[in-house]
Amino acid sequence: MNTLRDTAVGQTVKIVRIHGEGAVRRRIMDMGMTKGTEVTVRKVAPLGDPVEITVRGYELSIRKADAEMVEVL
Repeated sequence: MNTLRDTAVGQTVKIVRIHGEGAVRRRIMDMGMTKGTEVTVRKVAPLGDPVEITVRGYELSIRKADAEMVEVL
């Protein structure tokens, strides 16, 4: 299983599934990351947290723990 956290900088991937439950899953989906959406990894901080991505035309920074919940292809 590949996750958004494992994606290399500059790579564009498609969201397959969002793991997690309740409020955390809902928050990720409210940010525009839903099944079938293409996401590009823009930058990763030196210590790996946060990860900056482009999703649906805007820049978004998410925590490493949240990026692990997003399964990509």
